[in-house]
Formats: sequence, structure tokens, C-alpha cells
Amino acid sequence: MTTTEQTAAPAQTVPDEIARQIVLPEGHRDEVKLFEAYAWLRNHNPLAKVEVEGYDPLWLVSKHAHIMEIERQPAIFSNGGGDEPGSHNPILTNQAGDAFTKSLTGGSLRVLEALPYIDPPEHTEIKDVANDWFRPANLKKWEDTIRQLAREAIDKYLKPGVNEIDLVKDFSLFFPLHVIMSLFGVPEEDEPRMMVLTQEFFGTADPDTARADVEPLSPEAAAQQWAAAIADFNAYFDALVEARRAEPRDDLATIIANGRKQDGTLFDKTKAYGWFITIATAGHDTTSSTLAGTLEGLAHNPEQLKALQADPSRISDLVNEGLRWASPVKHFMRRAEQDYVLDGRQIRKGDRFMLLYQSGNRDEDVFVDPNSFDFARKPNKQISFGYGAHMCLGQHLAKQELRIMFEELLPRLRSIEVVGERKVVQTNFVGGLKNLPVRLDLA
Repeated sequence: MTTTEQTAAPAQTVPDEIARQIVLPEGHRDEVKLFEAYAWLRNHNPLAKVEVEGYDPLWLVSKHAHIMEIERQPAIFSNGGGDEPGSHNPILTNQAGDAFTKSLTGGSLRVLEALPYIDPPEHTEIKDVANDWFRPANLKKWEDTIRQLAREAIDKYLKPGVNEIDLVKDFSLFFPLHVIMSLFGVPEEDEPRMMVLTQEFFGTADPDTARADVEPLSPEAAAQQWAAAIADFNAYFDALVEARRAEPRDDLATIIANGRKQDGTLFDKTKAYGWFITIATAGHDTTSSTLAGTLEGLAHNPEQLKALQADPSRISDLVNEGLRWASPVKHFMRRAEQDYVLDGRQIRKGDRFMLLYQSGNRDEDVFVDPNSFDFARKPNKQISFGYGAHMCLGQHLAKQELRIMFEELLPRLRSIEVVGERKVVQTNFVGGLKNLPVRLDLA
């Protein structure tokens, strides 16, 4: 909608504590207050322009419908805006972090040659390198392999009888990582390194995942850690690209390493690094967060566990609700490339938007009783994978992994009970449970 079609509504005030709770990574440690802040926005100012000290002004987008309207129009609301000095960061970073990134790149905020930083038509060309591999028709041939990996994970990390474990650190982290690395072609002995780098990559604001080579508590610390983790990933994946170009194999790494432009020439290796980093991080971290969050939901709703055991055909519904409930991707940023009016609010070219997927997945206008875990929820229009041109490419693989794991685990799960304090990763970007002590009884 153009500015000439509607008169813009006046701005409304957002309490500073609400804005800080959502914008600052430390605000995400307390999920009770965080979800209260989301609810306040949805009820009082669903499209709110805020200014938080240390950050550029931005709009908080808390409603499902507004997120969808922005996601549907990538030409108006860009993801990264190119690699020139006028680019923007699709991940919220403070002003000091952006300045540090620009110092590394010569003025660009495109620190990674990956799909989240790129807009169509370049986005489409790069996405096409491996798009077919991630289609459901191709993923079906990996069904038996993933099922075998699920059985092995259950046998390796759980024992028959009572298990008192940290559900995250002792179980859910490992299966998705092993799946994606197996399909990728990364040796199993390198998986611990990939796990550490992923935690550093997504946990830039969490003291528990701080790197020794990053100055702690500095304003640009998160950006420093992000850049350092990317450099380490690039160094590892450079050898993988060279190996797959020299000796191709039947794996995903070979497809990406040998990706070609429309003119038939190979993409620069940095594009392959971007692919590899995206898959090696989001390809398992988000799935492990959803796995743990879904099992937590069942722990608090044992009658739903029994219903699923009685009718395993409904496990796909469980996966969908688990994705809504966990919402492991908390936000992506967008920038207006032209003036626009959204729900009566005047948007100016250059304005930035923080799309709050967690909030959208609890929107009362879309979900009945949204703060309850209900695997039987119908309809369930969860937006955990985003929407439109930038919708998560790996969504079908993630759903497949989760479905298979639950098909293997739930028939053997006599009970699961939370027995200690839950903790979440301190991040406003991608994350979920960090600790969840449980007592799990396995047949």
C-alpha cells in the first residue's frame, strides 16, 4: 500500500522496559517477562517504532499478519540490501557491532555470503544451487538413513529404565547435528568442533559461550565473536570445498562446492562457505531446540503423550505445534526500500523492522489459547520458518528429522518429568533451551 492510499496513524509510545526486554539479548533470559512484553505489544502497539540505547531506531513487528505482509514483499522489505556500503544487517546488532563489522569489510554489513544476507534476484540464483536437494521428493530417499540415526541416538544417549539427564546437553543436541553432518559429508570426528562453533555463532551474547579471543563485555563483543566464528568456519570449509571439487561424492557438500552461476562458471568459494555455515549451524541448532522444547511440552502435558502413543499418525501435528511452541528463530531484520503504509503507520524508506516470530506464533488473532501447548491444534499457521522468498530452505528436512525421532522415541517413552530449573540461551536471534533437567523413563 502506498502512502497516497491511506493516512498514516500517529505513533504510540512503548515503555522503555518493554522495548529493552525484546531488543536486548539479556531480555530473553526471562521468557515469562519476554512473552509478557510480546503480548503488551500485540495488545497496545503491534507495530511500534522504538529507540533503545546503543541501537539504531527500529520497528518491532509483533503481529502474525504484519510479519506475513512484510515477508510477502521482499522487493519492498529487503533482507540484506546487497554488499555495498549501503547494505544492512539481517540480524539485529548494536551500533558498536555494526561499526566493527564495517571495519572488517570496508563499509559493508554483509559479513557472510549466505542466503539470509542476500535478496532476489541474486538470492534466487544462489538458492537454486541446492534447492532441489531440499525438496520433499529428494529427502524421501534419506528416510531410512535418518531413522537408523534416530535409533542409534536413542540407544547411545538413553538407557532402558529411568534416566535423570539434562535433556538438552545429554540428548537433544546430538541427533540433529549427526544427521546434517552425515548428509553433508562431514566426518563424525569433526562434529564436536562444529557443535562448539555453532554455539559460539548463535550464542554471541551468552557469557557461557564466550570465546577466549573476544574482549568480554565490550560493546562490540558480539560482533567480534560472530566474525571470529565465521573465520573459523571458513577455514574449515575451505578444505572441504577443495576436496569436493577435486573428488566429487554423492553428498550435499559436493553439490554446494560445485555450484555454478547461470553462465556456467563456478561460484566464488565464499558462496559455498555461506551455504556450509548456514546448514552447519541453523541446520541442526534450530532442530535440537525444537526437539527439546517439544519434549518439554509433552512433559507438562502427559495426557497428550498418551494420545500420541495411541495414535502415532498424529506425530506430524506434534511437530507443527512443537515448531510453533519453540520458535527457535526469534527474529530477522528487514529494511524498507520505499515509503509504505503498514496498518495505517507511515513507513519511510530506510526504516528497519525486527520481525518477532515468537510473538507472531502466540498471536491471539491466529491461535486459540496460544499460550497452551496443544499438538491437536487445527489450524496451526505457525511461522517458525518464515514465509515467502526467504522461507527456510531446510524446513522439510527439519520436519522429517523431528517426525522420525518422535516416531522412534514416543512408543518407548513411559514418562518424562521436568525435575529442575530450565535455562535458555541468552540471545535475541536463534536459540532455545540451554538446560532442562528431566527424569525420563524409557521402555
